[in-house]
Formats: sequence, C-alpha cells, structure tokens
Amino acid sequence: MIAIHPLSDIPEIRSGDDLAALLRDSLTAGGLWPLRKGDVLVITQKILSKAEGRMIDLDTVEPGPEAANLAEKTCKDPRLVELVLRESSAVVRAVPHVLITRHRLGHVMANSGIDRSNLGPGETERALLLPIDPDGSAQGLLHALTGEDADGIGIVISDSFGRPWRYGVVGVAIGAAGLPALVDRRGEEDRDGRRLEVTQIALADQIATAATLVTGEGAEGVPAALIRGLSLPMGEDGAGALVRPPEEDLFR
Repeated sequence: MIAIHPLSDIPEIRSGDDLAALLRDSLTAGGLWPLRKGDVLVITQKILSKAEGRMIDLDTVEPGPEAANLAEKTCKDPRLVELVLRESSAVVRAVPHVLITRHRLGHVMANSGIDRSNLGPGETERALLLPIDPDGSAQGLLHALTGEDADGIGIVISDSFGRPWRYGVVGVAIGAAGLPALVDRRGEEDRDGRRLEVTQIALADQIATAATLVTGEGAEGVPAALIRGLSLPMGEDGAGALVRPPEEDLFR
C-alpha cells in the first residue's frame, strides 16, 4: 500500500541551513527513519531554494529598459520582471498580469518560477529564485541521507506549474535522483498484445503531484512529504529528462 506522510515540523529555513539534517530529524520524529526501499522523499522547491541562498532583496535590483517595458505591459513590478528576464532564455507570452518564460533550465512557466509567497516573516520585499541545479541538489540530498545505500530510494524536488488549456496548478518535478524521472514504455505490449508506440510516463511528476495532496499550495506549512510503498522501476535520470526541447514545440 502506498502512503503519503507529511513532514510538518520542519522549521523556517534560512540560507546555509543543513537541509538533509533537518529532514532526517523530521523523519525521525515522525517514526519514518530510516528510509527504506520504495521510499521517495518529496521536497518543495521553496525550502531548497531558501537553504541554497536563492533569496533576492528586490531593493538591490535595477530594472533595465526591457524589464521596464515588459513591466508596463504586464502590470508587474519592474524589479521582479528584471529577475524574470535574468532567469529566462526566452519570453513566451506577455500580456496584462501574465508573463510566461522559458526558464534557463528549460521549463516553460510563469515568472521564471520566481516566488514571493511564504518566504517567512518580514520578507515582503524579497523574491525567491529556483535552485541553480535542482537535479544536482536532489543527488546531494540523496547521498547525504543514504550514503552509499540508496537502492530503491528516491528524492524529488517539486514545484507548482499551471498547464496550457487547463485551470489550476499541479505539482511537477524540477529535480530528481534515485529514480527514473521519465519511464519509457514504448515497445511494450498492452494487455491485448498491441505494441505501445508513444507511451512515456512522467513518473517524477506523478510523485510530485501526489505529494501536493499533503504539502498544499497555501498556508499549510508542510514543506516536504515522504511517499512510502512505491515500486520504483530500474534506472535513474534527473528531472531534466522531462523537459521537451524547443524544436519539438508544436504550439508556437
């Protein structure tokens, strides 16, 4: 049976905090330590970015001409738009109150993933950027928590994305370690013997979305969750495997 355990007793994260140690303490307090085969620890991007010092004071940001023009067009803070441009490789869409970009990691998302919610007391004039290398961070956390004994244990770094043509946000994986983020089932047969031709499973995204059932999107105060009882396929690749390259974009 698959179970989702919220980790709600993690303190407010500051730059430089030992996130692996804090996660281990929370798992221990919840009777979930040690990790075992079939466990995937899902960590929200927010606490990882905080620990890695990705908080920016908006008063230190000087908007350039492009940011000023886009800010007027989108009705957004020019300082925020400047950060969005610094974090992105392309602007996909800019209309009032909406700025969609291709992030430097390849994700197409609102505001380059920059967040200003739930940053902690007194942080109203700051913004939080995505981690520099979420896949690398996931690998580092996995090693810190398991050492050399990580067989069948995974880490997923989750964020919340909107989706074209549908309302609402869902959890997605922006970083992963210890599991195949994308499971390619092409060439297998369905139960009628028909060969699968296009079926690829976004496993890390599925896990991230499952975890949001307990981590939430607002004031829940649950920055991580342990999913226990999974049967993980063989293989390992990072969440970068989930990013469709621009040349395969069918909608632009």
